Amino acid sequence: MCILDIYGNYFITSDLQFGFKKRVGCNHALCAVQSVVRHFTNGNSTVYLCALDISKAFDRVNHYALFIKLMNRNVHVALMNILFHWYGICKAFVRWESAFSDVICLQCGVRQGGVIC
Repeated sequence: MCILDIYGNYFITSDLQFGFKKRVGCNHALCAVQSVVRHFTNGNSTVYLCALDISKAFDRVNHYALFIKLMNRNVHVALMNILFHWYGICKAFVRWESAFSDVICLQCGVRQGGVIC
């Protein structure tokens, strides 16, 4: 919460973004698409639509690509150092019943459900 208090302005997103935001999801995106399609078809225009399924997107985020995007947004160096550290120490293991795998270092993916998400 301290990070959000200090650096919250770096986490502001567009009102046109529907995914990965609290209280906004697929239904909102579908409603927006329907409104746009209805507007143009009522004006006798042809509408072409492309949909992408980005399921598991949280699991596939490349850390270095994320850092580059944040640097391009001129994120404060102190916040970048915190994120470099956090993502540099991300580790995981698999538990199956009472058996545990070896610990692995995670090189992609971002945390879900945290205050920054």
